[in-house]
Amino acid sequence: MASKPITTLDASLIPRLPSSSPTLFEAKKQKNLTFEAIAKKLGRDEVAVAALFYGQAQASTEDITNLSEILGIPSDELEYLLSGCPDRGRTLDMPPREPLIYRLFEIVQNYGYAYKAVLNEKFGDGIMSAISFSTKVEKETDEKGDWAVITLRGKWLPYSRF
Repeated sequence: MASKPITTLDASLIPRLPSSSPTLFEAKKQKNLTFEAIAKKLGRDEVAVAALFYGQAQASTEDITNLSEILGIPSDELEYLLSGCPDRGRTLDMPPREPLIYRLFEIVQNYGYAYKAVLNEKFGDGIMSAISFSTKVEKETDEKGDWAVITLRGKWLPYSRF
């Protein structure tokens, strides 16, 4: 049982999401499960699980079997809904209008070139992969309040000389 409100599906996003999203979110809501709780049962990171729900990641056969058990959705239905490759990125307006997503965008707007400069000094000319990539979200609390800690970990890909 979640101690705080769980994330449900914003109906305005449905036209831009795969058909699996409403089914997954409805089952999550009915079971009152957080992404963290589902992730623990799947053995995956909670951001990766949320990405499955939004159609931003591909589900493995094991994910489908476990989600079927956790959410009470028949595995053949889930297999049908989650088959194929994700169509990433089409849910987001640019610039983002949702305030939290806008703030993440704003971080890149304000500090993107600073990140680039520091990364280039440390690694050379290249980019950080968003494919060979992991991320996690943590909560820290101190005397000044609660802090969101977002870790982005991507393989460094040097540019090829040609």
